[in-house]
Amino acid sequence: MSEENRLGDYLRARRELVTPDDLGLPSHGVRRVPGLRREEVALLAGISSDYYLRLEQGRDRNPSAQVLDALARVLLLDDTATAYLHQLAAPRPRSRRRPSRRPAVPPATAQLLKSVGLPAFVTDRTLDVIAANPLATALVPTVRVGENRLRSFFLDPAERDLHADWAATAAQCVAVFRRRLGTDVDDPRVVRLVGELSLASAEFRKVWARHDVRPVVDKPIRMNHPLVGELSLTLSKLDVDGPDGLALAAYHAAPGSQDAERLALLASLTTTGPARRAEAVRRAEPVRRAEPVRREASGADPRTGRPENRLDRPRRTT
Repeated sequence: MSEENRLGDYLRARRELVTPDDLGLPSHGVRRVPGLRREEVALLAGISSDYYLRLEQGRDRNPSAQVLDALARVLLLDDTATAYLHQLAAPRPRSRRRPSRRPAVPPATAQLLKSVGLPAFVTDRTLDVIAANPLATALVPTVRVGENRLRSFFLDPAERDLHADWAATAAQCVAVFRRRLGTDVDDPRVVRLVGELSLASAEFRKVWARHDVRPVVDKPIRMNHPLVGELSLTLSKLDVDGPDGLALAAYHAAPGSQDAERLALLASLTTTGPARRAEAVRRAEPVRRAEPVRREASGADPRTGRPENRLDRPRRTT
């Protein structure tokens, strides 16, 4: 998103995602643009085509709340995206230079990571991992201090292999990232990260161009873990009090489910020594259960494997 015309860039991106069929409009003839035409948006929003053109081109940056709500209705924006649209049109305060230091994790949050018993980690506003417990790293190896969740999603093949719904999960990560940034996208770290990913990943460029914004909510995550197999977990995020925009994320499973058992197995693998870890991994592999040995059919003692001496059977007493 260009710093000079954030509102216009957003309107253009969302307009291209809405088709005439979505709004019940006739779509006859060849359309030279994806989505709606500017004239169609203006007509449905009740404003002039020239005024809408000025909004997209950045020549008018102060639309009224009523105009923004009308545009949100035409562009099929949900509540979160509508609030974001209003935020883009609001006057921006004078930007402050942000410190380059890594934000510190509050002591209580650090203690929670150690004692929670779930895979948990903390990210800053740019999705850099600044703290993680061992179970989180065992579940997702790229969740470790110094790594960036967006960079891992789009540039690390192992991350792609781990997530069964990689495309949907990655797109949601980008939408949450944009929502957390709001209009404050001129942070040098953000500029470098978005530039790096845009050059290195066609998938990121495509998702970033959609300008999707989503709130931070619990979301299902499906994984194919190399040690414990398939997992269906929930990823929950909570804001950490303070000015640094930190968020605590934790993976958890439904109590008593097979996923919870596999997560507990992974926890045991994380805390045991090498020998016990190897034995636990062996036991975690699928085991074919043999048919129960029937003494009468085989004629062998199941304890020793030797032929059974029927005289050794205890006699029944009447």
